Amino acid sequence: MTGQAKRTFRFDHVEVAGSLGDLGTLLPLAIGMIVLCDLQATSVFLLVGLFYLLSGAYFGVPTAIQPMKVIGAYAIAAGLSAQQITSAGLWMGAILLLLGLTGLIEIIRKYTPKSAVRGVQLALGVVLLTKGLKLIANEDPGLAVHSVGPVGLGLIIGVFGLILTFVLLENKKIPAALVIVALGIIAGLIFGHPLDTTNFQWGFHLPEPLPYGWPEWEVLLWVIPLVVLPQLPMTIGNAILSNTDLSHEYFKDDARRVTARAVTLSQGLANVAAFFFGGMPMCHGAGGLAAHYRFGARTAGSNIIIGGAFVVLALLFGEALVPVLRLMPLAILGVLLTFTGIQLALMIQDLEGRQDFFVVLLMLGLTLVFNLAVAFLTGIVVAYVLKTRWVKV
Repeated sequence: MTGQAKRTFRFDHVEVAGSLGDLGTLLPLAIGMIVLCDLQATSVFLLVGLFYLLSGAYFGVPTAIQPMKVIGAYAIAAGLSAQQITSAGLWMGAILLLLGLTGLIEIIRKYTPKSAVRGVQLALGVVLLTKGLKLIANEDPGLAVHSVGPVGLGLIIGVFGLILTFVLLENKKIPAALVIVALGIIAGLIFGHPLDTTNFQWGFHLPEPLPYGWPEWEVLLWVIPLVVLPQLPMTIGNAILSNTDLSHEYFKDDARRVTARAVTLSQGLANVAAFFFGGMPMCHGAGGLAAHYRFGARTAGSNIIIGGAFVVLALLFGEALVPVLRLMPLAILGVLLTFTGIQLALMIQDLEGRQDFFVVLLMLGLTLVFNLAVAFLTGIVVAYVLKTRWVKV
């Protein structure tokens, strides 16, 4: 019993570093929906923290918690209201519960070709890599000092972070993510805008039930074609099938509880809870798992560490948590995303045969031109067509 506990939960500095690995994906979308769409920071980060804690406790291996990217990205770009975002989350939660409780997700898993799963991982890896490099190269409005001579300060911080991460990537005594996040906080304090603490309300902050009110039918129906249907294939492909596959690749027998059905039900329950308490739609993204693993997470202790941190920060800071988190320069988040993207894209190395590589490369192109949902559905169809030998590539 003691040996099993040691394997399941470890709380050393390497697990701390691994727990921070996915901040590059989580924070930009979460903060964007809070600042631009009026989601409550207390609700968002408290529910993220609780989802981390419960997932780690149940699955017994590192598990990622991320915003649902289609919903989050569109919400930020189009300025959706908090009620519209949580309504989309309610639909996703209900659909995922249906897939999990009926066992339909296991049928989908069984008949989804491996090449389609690997295509999701390659495409998402390239998207994260590209996004990370853009965060490093572009000007950061959060910095008070924008350049050193002709060179942008964000670019300098990002390049230094990339080099440092590369040097420390396999170092177990000095974990890369821990150093990079510490560097980011220091850089934010030195070069960022002064942190205004006058409006901080220290105390015990809890979310209110239905903080944005109960949505009318018009709102509930409006979000279905807009964000729910585009999000669904991506969630099945990335957050369920790819995530489950990746967890078993990384953790072998320790990931025995990570089944497609369990992962589906986990996300379904979390999104129904997020609707009732004002959080953002959440998932178990494969990219997030790759990030945690790449930076050192090997046990569910990493979930307890990052989940506990978010719960404590949300309870203590409440709505004042956002300016604290925004101390982190975007370039540092870009460094985390860059290495995460590379880690995820490399999952295709176990593929064999020209047909499988054709499918994953086609899916990459479709993702870059359209979106991951279109790529996933097309990849499944093409993989089956190629199996018939009617078409050769």
